[in-house]
Amino acid sequence: MPRLMRLWQPRNPLFWLVVVFNLMSSGMAWVLHLLPWQGWWLGLLTLVALLNAGAGSWLLWRLWQETAPVSLPPAD
Repeated sequence: MPRLMRLWQPRNPLFWLVVVFNLMSSGMAWVLHLLPWQGWWLGLLTLVALLNAGAGSWLLWRLWQETAPVSLPPAD
């Protein structure tokens, strides 16, 4: 669990970018699922949704890498 706590950083702007990108991905997936897109619109929106998901994943990786691991004190 301490490894996942490295991602929860409300004071870090990178954390909020990850949240925004994930919300945008969810919104785009919902719109693609509900509305009957056809032709090049479907391809364009799918490409934008995939690029958005990729950017969110990259930002999450950066947040994970920039945060030093929490070292626990030795157990007595």
